[in-house]
Amino acid sequence: MIFFDPPMAFTLSLWAQGQQLPGQDKAKELAESLELAKAAPSSLTGIVQTVSDSLLNIWQAFLGHTPFFVASLLMLVFTWILATLAGKATRRFMRKTTQRPSLQDLMVRLTKIVIWVIGLLFTAMVLFPGLTPGRALGGLGLLSVAVGLAFKDIFENFFAGILILWRFPFEAGDVIKCCDVEGRVEAVEVRNTAIRRTTGELVIVPNLFLFKNPCEILTDRNKRRITIIAGVAYGEDVATAVKVIEAAVLDCETVRDDEPVQIFPQGFGDSCIDIEVTWWSGSSPLEGRRSRGEVVTAVKKALDDAGIEIPFPYRTLTFKESLTVGKAEANDV
Repeated sequence: MIFFDPPMAFTLSLWAQGQQLPGQDKAKELAESLELAKAAPSSLTGIVQTVSDSLLNIWQAFLGHTPFFVASLLMLVFTWILATLAGKATRRFMRKTTQRPSLQDLMVRLTKIVIWVIGLLFTAMVLFPGLTPGRALGGLGLLSVAVGLAFKDIFENFFAGILILWRFPFEAGDVIKCCDVEGRVEAVEVRNTAIRRTTGELVIVPNLFLFKNPCEILTDRNKRRITIIAGVAYGEDVATAVKVIEAAVLDCETVRDDEPVQIFPQGFGDSCIDIEVTWWSGSSPLEGRRSRGEVVTAVKKALDDAGIEIPFPYRTLTFKESLTVGKAEANDV
């Protein structure tokens, strides 16, 4: 029979229960300190050797992970090929269903975006074997929130561009006017819209600006109504002047004959009777300016030929007291 003294028995009971012995933490810390002291280089040669060993370990780890890098690159190439083929197939399908280029481009972009997102998720799982689809989607959600907060304006313009392309208010080639921006649309992209002014400047407008503000599409139809004001003297016959102006407008080549010409006396001006002349012409800015110039020239010539006066501004001066108008006598020098 073996007998233990009380301290030894207490120690054995703690060891049997899996608890730490008194002073064991200090012994463990002392051992770790000794190991660190042994590992810490004490000379330049030791430092160089330690750095070399670290770089060698990194290189060996990289070589061991090389197959995963190659597989991820192949996955990216496969994703690019699949996105390209899917985009072409989507464009062919959309050409059969709709004639709107904006909607075709939108569906092609969305198809490529979906394929690239799925391809990048699979690439990440191939590159990091321990990554599961749930963790990948969770990380993508956190990343999307962070990116959305950091690039709020960019994403607002992106979604505004998608809505503009989907609702197709205008296409490339249309002439639009939004606030102080007026010109022909050259390209409708997901984030920006390129507008060429009639004076030649190219304006890059964020899609959010076009989406939030009222936008006039001048070429939504192939015709547009134009109005000018013509004036005849108060001494002229207004009904005769209206007939002369109407005949002159109808003879113009740029005036459309599928819409009526409307001519009405509008009001009493300072020096003449104002007559409103309204007609329809082409919708482009050039066609509008050409038609306006032709109609103004024709109305002026017709009124002159008919002997109807287009008056200059008249001014009537009224004095409170009567004035005596007489010939001044010359003073003798």
